[in-house]
Amino acid sequence: MSHIIRRIGTPPSARGSATGANCPDIFELSDGRFAVIGTDLTEELDGKLPSDASRADYERIVVVSRRTLIDAKGDIPDA
Repeated sequence: MSHIIRRIGTPPSARGSATGANCPDIFELSDGRFAVIGTDLTEELDGKLPSDASRADYERIVVVSRRTLIDAKGDIPDA
């Protein structure tokens, strides 16, 4: 079973969250995958995916703010 190794990017409080909670976040997992906390926009975006993209029934389309991803960029490994 995977566990969270570290946060990727800055914590929500450093990105302007007044409470530091309920904000998008990205974490690196012990098995090398990444976990994303974001807004589930599967219903809105599922039919708008490019023709060469699809998702399994168990997958969701999750959106994070631009700032969340840009702040994480420096922490994402190249390989």
